[in-house]
Amino acid sequence: MKVIICGAGQVGWQIARHLSGENNDVTVVDHNPELVRRATDTLDVQGIAGFASHPDVLDRAGARDADMVIAATHSDEVNMVTCQVAHSVFAVQRKIARVRAQSYLDKGYSDLYRRDHLPIDVVISPEKEVADAALQRLAAPAAFDTESFLEGGAQLLGITIDEECPVINTPLRQLTDLFSTLRAVVVGIRREGALFVPASGDQIFPGDECYIFCHTDDMTRTLEIFGKTQSKQERVVIIGGGNVGLAVALALETRTERVRVKMIEKNRICAEDAADALDRTIVLNGDGLNAELLEEANIATADAVLAVTDDDKTNLLASVRAKEMGCPMAITLVNDPTLVPLMGPLDIDAYINPRATTVSSILRHIRHGRVRGVYSIGDAEAEVIEAQVLGTSPIAGQRIREVAFPEGTLVGGVMKQGKVIKPTADTRIEEGDVIAIFAISDDVPEVERLLQVSIDFF
Repeated sequence: MKVIICGAGQVGWQIARHLSGENNDVTVVDHNPELVRRATDTLDVQGIAGFASHPDVLDRAGARDADMVIAATHSDEVNMVTCQVAHSVFAVQRKIARVRAQSYLDKGYSDLYRRDHLPIDVVISPEKEVADAALQRLAAPAAFDTESFLEGGAQLLGITIDEECPVINTPLRQLTDLFSTLRAVVVGIRREGALFVPASGDQIFPGDECYIFCHTDDMTRTLEIFGKTQSKQERVVIIGGGNVGLAVALALETRTERVRVKMIEKNRICAEDAADALDRTIVLNGDGLNAELLEEANIATADAVLAVTDDDKTNLLASVRAKEMGCPMAITLVNDPTLVPLMGPLDIDAYINPRATTVSSILRHIRHGRVRGVYSIGDAEAEVIEAQVLGTSPIAGQRIREVAFPEGTLVGGVMKQGKVIKPTADTRIEEGDVIAIFAISDDVPEVERLLQVSIDFF
C-alpha cells in the first residue's frame, strides 16, 4: 500500500515507523526539511519538504497513485485542505485528518465531513482521545497506565510495585499455583528504567513498574494481589479548563454515580466558557500552582487531581504540590516523553502522553481486518498488538509452546469465539482467534511476520 503522511512531528514519525515496518510504501511530507531528513535517515521512507496542502507537493509525494493520506500536521486547516486536495485533485480513496479545534468537531456540524463537502473519512481529535485516556486512569486509580483489549474483555494495567505488595520476591511461575483461577499475565517489567519481558523464573521487586494483562472481570482482584486497592473517585480537582479538562468534566457530570468536580483555569475567558458549559462543576479562575487556590478547591480532601493544562511543567509542579497538600492521587498530562522518568521520583501516580494516544487511535482506524489495534508503551519502548489469526499464519494450529516467538514478546490474552481466556503454553492458537501480544519494539517486525500482518483499508 502507498501511504502519504503529512506532518513529520512525533505523531507523524511514529505512524511512519509503524507503517514502513510493515513493508508499506510510505512518503513523509513536512515544511520543515530537518524533520523530513530525520524521518528519511531513521526510517525506510521517502521524504518531501514542502507544504502538504499544496497540490504540487502532494503530486511530488506520489498522490496520483496513493491509497491513503494521513494529515497530522500542527494545523487543523492545513490537515483539512490537504484531505480536500487529495480527494478533489488526486482521487485518493482514504483520508484521515487530525483536528483539534472543538468548533470543527461539534456534532451539530457533522455534515461538514460528507464526501460532497469536506471529504475526510476519519477525523481524529487528540483532545477527545486524551480525555478518554484520563477517564480510564480515573476508573483504575491504582494503575499508572490502562488500556482495553479484546472487545473490552481484557485490560492492560501498569502498576508500580510497593514494599507492601504480597507477591514480591515470588517467581512468576508460582503465581499460577498460588492463584490458580486468576486470569492475569505479567507481560512486561520496567526496572531501573529498562523495560523487558519477564521469564517464568523472574521475580518482582519493590519499585518495579509491571504491565499486567488481565481479564476485565479479574481487574479488581489482580490489583489487590499486586498490593493495590480500588477506591471510588468521588471528589476530583481538574487543573486546566481547556478542551481536555472540559471534556473530562462533562463526562464526569453525566455519570450515574455523583462525582464532585472542581476546576481551576488560569485564563479568565476560558474559565468563563467552562463555567457556562458545565452544570455541577465549580470553576475557579486562577493559577493551579497557587497553594491558596488549591486550598479553596479543597485539594486535601479530593480523591484525585488531574493536571491537563497545555504546559508540561505546570502539570508536573501542580501535581507535586497537590500531593504535598494531601491529595492521594495525581494524574498528569505530559507531552514530552523525556519527562516520563520523572514520574516516579516526583510521586506522580499516572501520566497521559497525548502523542501516544493519538498514534494508537490513528493506527486503530487505518488497520482493518487482521490487525485490530496497536497500543504504544512508554516512549515507543514496546507495543501491544491485537490481531486476528489468519489460516495461513505460521502460528495457526500451533500450541503457544511450539511457536518461535522472539525473546522480547509474550502472549497476554486470547479470545476464542468471543470468550477471553488466559493463555498457557498448551493453548492452541487457531484460525479466527484474536490474540494480544506484548512485544518490545525491536521484536515487533518478527511478531508481525508471525501474524502475517497485512493492512487492509476500508
